[in-house]
Amino acid sequence: MTPIRRFAALLTLATFSLAPAARAADGTIAIVAAENFYGDVARQIGGDRVAVTSIMSNPDQDPHLFETTPGIVRQIAGAQVAIVNGADYDPWMEKLLSAAPRAGRLVINVAALTHHKAGDNPHLWYQPSVMPVVARALSAAFAKADPAHAKDYDARLNAFEASLKPLNEKIAAIRGKYNGAAVTASEPVFGYMAGALGLTMRNESFQLSVMNDTEPSARDVAAFEQDLKQHKVRVMFYNKQASSKIVQHLVELARANSIAVVGVRETAPPGLSYQDWMLDEINATEKALGGPSS
Repeated sequence: MTPIRRFAALLTLATFSLAPAARAADGTIAIVAAENFYGDVARQIGGDRVAVTSIMSNPDQDPHLFETTPGIVRQIAGAQVAIVNGADYDPWMEKLLSAAPRAGRLVINVAALTHHKAGDNPHLWYQPSVMPVVARALSAAFAKADPAHAKDYDARLNAFEASLKPLNEKIAAIRGKYNGAAVTASEPVFGYMAGALGLTMRNESFQLSVMNDTEPSARDVAAFEQDLKQHKVRVMFYNKQASSKIVQHLVELARANSIAVVGVRETAPPGLSYQDWMLDEINATEKALGGPSS
């Protein structure tokens, strides 16, 4: 999905002084995550020693249309640890953190941690190597803030890393079976995972236009349509949280031509851990790749 260019702050800087910063209860570490999958990993590492607030948590919300609220501002102001995606994906979060400074606050910028920058595909959580780096950074941050429980954080980190084994094994199995298979997408949400699965992604120029909130060229639209009509791809991925008329048209065209369609999300569904969410989408991809092809 695009970096959130429609950031619509409802507040002025004066708002920060209207209410006291939120505080974590009972000595727990107050954490705010811009996106709920990072918040989930923070809970897995921190256990009952952390109080986590995830701002982007509605799986039906278009991240393009996100607007902040006074409640969100208070949560951010009180955070001892903040997690942002970076790479120009959630600039609203970085602006609010700058406007509501707190002494000693640690900001974990995932893009900076993993050597990504603005202009790169910002959907970093779909890259299998990223979340272990985030988990290690969180464990270190919690141990620094709460040294008495450092061993607990380290143990949960080890458990988290072990829990990724089924996910990594499934990725390797799909890559071994379908390496090089051609797929397409409405935008590059699933791009890193598609690469990890060994899939060949087509229509990337179209995807970048959608991600950047610009109109795809007629040439790019025509090329996408031809790929679907001529069965040059096995699967089409689309973002279930943001679908324009042209994307809806392409989804319908894919289905009409018996091209498997897989919906992916930018926000973890309720009740699912990061691991289970990724595994669900990978399983759906495997099923789609194994369907009828031409």
